[in-house]
Amino acid sequence: MRPLYNAADLKRLIDPKVVAVVGASETRGSFGERTLSNMSGFSGKVFAINPKYQTLLGRPCVPSLADMPERPDCVVLCVARQMVESMIEAAAVAGAGGVVVYASGFAETAKPDRIEAQGRLIEVAHRTGVRVVGPNCVGLANTRSGAGLNFMPDYAGMGHRRGPIGIVSQSGALGYTVLQGMERGIGFSHYLAAGNSCDVDVCDFISYLAENDDTRSIICLLEGVKDGDRFLSAARKARDAGKALIVYKTGNSETSSKAAMSHTGTMVGSVVAYQAALAEVGAIALDNLEAVLETASFFAKAGAPTRGRGAGILSTSGGAAVICADKAEAHGVPLPSLEARTASALHEVVPDFGSVANPSDLTAEVLKTSETFGFCLDAFLNDSGFSALVMPMIFAHASSSGARAPTIVEAASRTDRPLAVVWMNEWYQGPGSEILDADPKVCMFRSADRCFAALKAWFDWHEHRASHRTPAPRRSSLSAELAARGILSSAKAGGAALSETDSKRVLDCYGIAIPLEILASGPEQAVRASREIGGPVALKIVSPDILHKTEAGGVKLGLSTPQDVSAAAADILASAKRYAPEARIDGVSVQQMVPPGIEIVLGVKNDRQFGPLVAAGLGGIMVELLGDTKVRLAPVDDQAARAMLASLRGHALLTGFRGRPGIDIDRLVDIICRLSELAHDLRDVIDQIDVNPVIASADGAIAADALIVCR
Repeated sequence: MRPLYNAADLKRLIDPKVVAVVGASETRGSFGERTLSNMSGFSGKVFAINPKYQTLLGRPCVPSLADMPERPDCVVLCVARQMVESMIEAAAVAGAGGVVVYASGFAETAKPDRIEAQGRLIEVAHRTGVRVVGPNCVGLANTRSGAGLNFMPDYAGMGHRRGPIGIVSQSGALGYTVLQGMERGIGFSHYLAAGNSCDVDVCDFISYLAENDDTRSIICLLEGVKDGDRFLSAARKARDAGKALIVYKTGNSETSSKAAMSHTGTMVGSVVAYQAALAEVGAIALDNLEAVLETASFFAKAGAPTRGRGAGILSTSGGAAVICADKAEAHGVPLPSLEARTASALHEVVPDFGSVANPSDLTAEVLKTSETFGFCLDAFLNDSGFSALVMPMIFAHASSSGARAPTIVEAASRTDRPLAVVWMNEWYQGPGSEILDADPKVCMFRSADRCFAALKAWFDWHEHRASHRTPAPRRSSLSAELAARGILSSAKAGGAALSETDSKRVLDCYGIAIPLEILASGPEQAVRASREIGGPVALKIVSPDILHKTEAGGVKLGLSTPQDVSAAAADILASAKRYAPEARIDGVSVQQMVPPGIEIVLGVKNDRQFGPLVAAGLGGIMVELLGDTKVRLAPVDDQAARAMLASLRGHALLTGFRGRPGIDIDRLVDIICRLSELAHDLRDVIDQIDVNPVIASADGAIAADALIVCR
């Protein structure tokens, strides 16, 4: 709803030179005392604000913001909720660039008066230009300057270890759990908690870090976003800056989903919408909190793959080698064969009961001296067949892991390929782990599964960046949109859902093929219509109040004789009346029977955050049995539509399977693209679209049924 804040907008807030702590205190454990303590490593100036003192914890103290001897960049409010609004006003008068608000009890309570109070904070922020973080926020941290603008306990004791990972979190506590990786040697550039986000939100923080030279990967711990477009803009900004955005979204169960009016409503829930949106902009979505820091650390340390998508596995245990190979296969990470020179070098030192291959089992014999292990490591690093090297660390002892860690670190400094160590033993911080965790090149994982998942994400992310392209020209014209709006304007007056007939008329405006169709009021007209169409026909009830025609007994197929058509029409009308006595019945649609083919379901769901999404999958019972669908943000182009179809588990059915002919993929791709343009153009009036089924064959594709639900 507003543009992203950029680095210049937030610099004084996040990278201040002068900080004021309002409500500073010497009371042990108070937010004011913790904040002053957490600023102990700050390279700038800190002023405590409290009329009771002249100094506090070694910092100068003045009675109020108005009494400060110089303009504050950032003001931290350690005050009660009732004082927040007036303190932000005072900060603006003092010339502050930003304010951090700890106080809770605002909109998160869902109480009308508290929501109104938070609204006033928004108004003050926008009117004064002071950037406000919170309320209900634990604060920020900048490791370059040592600014611990937060009340988290013992932050100062973690050592402010600098590094290339930035954390953005709506939940301050959850973000702090990740920040505690500093305790084992991992470095961070920033910790930015958004709280209630009355002004500055996660999108703005991502935007800031995308411009920050100290940050090479960004963790985003997300509950939800208010404005999907701003979030996507921030994610694109990070991607274009070459910084991976690793997103862990909480609240992923669909327990709150309601019965949908269409199949698409069940296919495209809020979780699917987030997944599609993140994939669109190249963000890396994780569903495992334990994987977040490992993945972000890997992306911060690793450059782009330089030797394809393959990995090498150097192991001193056959069991560990097999585990890693299993996980590589599970995640689709190839394990190329070793080059002849690599195998020849390894054969010099590996005993005959080992295995010189990829994965390798070099056996414990090579661990007897660091020189032998280093020789094997160099042999792998000189192999040009893979882009990353994985080394499982089986057990931890000073004489094993402790002795090997310096050799690994030294080797990592000499290669452009990431060295991923899988710490497989249960002594998580055993000898050598602190050296490997802290190294700027070595990538540490405590799970083989998470290691190869990160490698897969790494390959995919760089391919996504390389394939970023200009969207293809539109297929549809402005006249198509105007014609469709005209139909919607007249048809939706009868209710939220359009009849099948009107729904297909909208599709026809966008060049999507539909069967020949004539509306009949009763059996006699149905017979005349069938003769005009010729050949076998289908009869369907036409009613905006009956969305699922089959359940109402409102569909008859393959009718060839006048007697069959007449009887079917009478039966459909009677059955519909019994099913929904109050429904408006417009008549019976007599339709040309579509030639047999493969049933495809296409759909659109207009998501509240991200706008229209397009779903494609196998139709008929397959959509419910297998859930084999793919979803993308609208509009999609040819390449995206083809990728959707190619990623279906049942894709072989489309290209020809066990002697059956394939379908006209080009025509189906065309329909998907046109439907996506329709959805994008009419997103202000359409909520859902079902095109179920599209009958696809070698001769083309045609939309046999459709339902449009208006907003």
